[in-house]
Amino acid sequence: MTVQTDTFALVVKALETTLDRPLDDVSADTSLFNSLGLDSTGVLDLLMNLEDELGVEIDTETLDLADFATVGSLVTYVEPLRAN
Repeated sequence: MTVQTDTFALVVKALETTLDRPLDDVSADTSLFNSLGLDSTGVLDLLMNLEDELGVEIDTETLDLADFATVGSLVTYVEPLRAN
C-alpha cells in the first residue's frame, strides 16, 4: 500500500466518521459536497476527524475551498502534512 493509498483510506475513514455512514463507492473524483452531501458544519467536523485519523494539525489559514472539491483534492492537501 503506497502512502497516498494509505492517506486515501484514512481520509475516507474520517469522512465516514463525519457523515456517520459507510462510504463504499468513493473514488478520488467523488465530490465532497455534491456527491457526499458535506456541508459547512461537516467541514469543521471533518477537519477534526482528519487531525485525529492522520495525526496531523491542519492550519485553517492554508485551506482553500478547492481543497474540498473532491476526495482526491483533500488527499492531495493532507498528504504533505503527514510527512512532517
